[in-house]
Amino acid sequence: MCKYTIIAPLSLSITLLMTGCSESKISQCQRLLKVVNQGTSLIDNNKGKQVTTSLQLSKDLQTVTKLIQDLKLIDPKLQEFQTSFAKVFDNLSQVIGKAGKALGATKTAEASSAGREKIQKARIDIDSGLTAAAKTVGKQSDTFGNKLNEYCSQTQ
Repeated sequence: MCKYTIIAPLSLSITLLMTGCSESKISQCQRLLKVVNQGTSLIDNNKGKQVTTSLQLSKDLQTVTKLIQDLKLIDPKLQEFQTSFAKVFDNLSQVIGKAGKALGATKTAEASSAGREKIQKARIDIDSGLTAAAKTVGKQSDTFGNKLNEYCSQTQ
C-alpha cells in the first residue's frame, strides 16, 4: 500500500511536468503567425518597386521561408500550416526573383531589334510570372491564412 501512494503522486508530477513544459497551441500559433505576417508585410511594402528591390525581396522571402521551416512546432496541425506557408513563401521568392532578373534584363537591352525582342520577352516573363503567382500562390496564402486563424481561434 505504501508503494502505491508514492508511485501515484510521482507519476502525476511527471505528467504535469511534461505537459506544463510543452508549449501551448496559442503560443505556437502566435510564433507562426508572427513570421507569416513578416513575409506578408515584406510583399505589401515592396509592390511595384525597382529591380534591386525585387531581387532583395526575393532574398528576404527566402529568409522568411527558412524562419518558418525552423520553427519548432509540436502541434501536428500547425506543422501542416508551417509546411504550407513555407512552400507559399518559397514559390513567391522564386517568382519574384525571376521577375526581378527579367526586369534587370530590360535595363541592359540595346536599342536594336534584338534589344526590343529582349525587352518584349522580359515583359512577357514578368507578366506571366507575377500573374501566375498572384492567382495561385496569393490565393493559397489567403486560404491557409484563413484556416490558420480559424484553427488558432478554436479553444483547446
